[in-house]
This record gives sequence, C-alpha cells and structure tokens, in this order.
Amino acid sequence: MSMKRAVAFFMLGAAVGQAAAATCTGTIYLTFDTGSQSQADTVAQVLARHKIKATFFLANEKTVNGDYSLDPSWAPYWKARVAEGHAFGTHTFDHVYIQRDLPDGRMEMKPQFGAHAGKKQAWTAQQYCDELNRVATRFTELTGARLDTFWRAPGGKLTPNLRAAGTACGYRHVAWSDAGFSGDELPSDKWPNELLLKRALNGLKDGDIVMAHLGIWSRKDPWAPAVLEPLISGLEQKGFCFATLREHPAYRKTN
Repeated sequence: MSMKRAVAFFMLGAAVGQAAAATCTGTIYLTFDTGSQSQADTVAQVLARHKIKATFFLANEKTVNGDYSLDPSWAPYWKARVAEGHAFGTHTFDHVYIQRDLPDGRMEMKPQFGAHAGKKQAWTAQQYCDELNRVATRFTELTGARLDTFWRAPGGKLTPNLRAAGTACGYRHVAWSDAGFSGDELPSDKWPNELLLKRALNGLKDGDIVMAHLGIWSRKDPWAPAVLEPLISGLEQKGFCFATLREHPAYRKTN
C-alpha cells in the first residue's frame, strides 16, 4: 500500500471513530462484583449481545454451583470475558470487610469467606495488600492475563488506613455513582425491578459508574436480566455509550 493510500485509510478510520463518538451523549461505566454467580451467564450474554465492555471486580465467593467464583471450575468463564475485552479488578479474595481503624495503625477486618470467615482480625497494611494481590495471582493462574489495578472494597466501605493500604499497594479504589447503585441487593418486595429500572434510567448521567452483582443470594426477583437489558437499551436510546474503567478519565493510565 502506498503512503498516500495508508494516510487516506488512517484519516477515514479517524473520521469514522469521531463520527461514532459524536453520536454519544455520554459514557456509562458498567461494573459487576462477584456474588452467587447465579446471573453470571446472563450478564455475559447481554453484554455480548450489545457489544458492551464492562469491568468485573473479583472475590472468591460461594456460588450457586456449590463451588467458589475463583475456583478452577470458573476458569472458562473468566477466560471468555478476557477474550471479549472486559476489565478486571480485585474485590479482596475472601470478600473482607473493614470494621474500623485501630489505634496502633492496623485495621480490624472481617472476612466473609475462607479459613477465617466471620472472625474479626487485626491486619497490617501489608496483610491487606497481600489479600488484594491474592486475587491478581489467582486471576493470572486461571486466565493467563493480568489483573487491572482497580480495587473495590466490599460494601464500598473505606477508612483512612484502608485507603492508604490499597493505594500503597498500587491499586486505585473504585466506588460507584449515587445513581449507579443498582439496588440489586435490596429486597425485591420493597424495591421491585420496575422501580430500580426507572430510577436508573432517570438518574444516570455522563461519567457515572454503575455497580451490580453477578447474583445475589437474598434477592428473590433477580435484577438481571429483568433490569440489565432494558437499562442498556434505554441508555442506548438516549445516546449513551459504554466503556470499561480503563477509559474512565479518573482511572485510565496516561503513560
């Protein structure tokens, strides 16, 4: 191909990209935390159908299959998501909740799963870093890919010591926007899917981060697919585009 033709093709591609970007009234960032995994396949199918890339935050949680979400049995699922171009962050391996900062600089933590499930423990910043990195190590073992440097504390709860520990470990904490709280963990009798869908469609705006799960044990009427696909379709009709946190202005790498 001649230099002139190469330049022409490049300019045409750039023009098409700019035209596509111009059609977007804003960008929404869908994120999914692991959970019971009851809706994991549904979420993947909906995202693929709409050609949307999302960000997944991984913890080793008990699933409806009787295994755990970072067991080898889930390797095909995570490999497929990697191949599709999604992004991935750590949600702590044992889904560990912060309780409080301790006077000596350590943190009181409470794992939901693992050998110390339900027991409060005093952790150093290094111990918390090790917990974040357990996900990164397992993710690479399962998929051959590297975890992104995104981190979400279970429940989104942070303390000064916890934030400092995660940051020192090289992770960037990601919460969610007010309108981006999907409500998929709320009781469905008080928060029916129709209400959650209406709330999200009316409230979400450019740059918002949406948080949902790949399944919640306690919710009787699952959020996905009842809300997920109508929400995506509704946002697309409003002109919104979707991207992973790798493209978010606050989280994308500039070097």
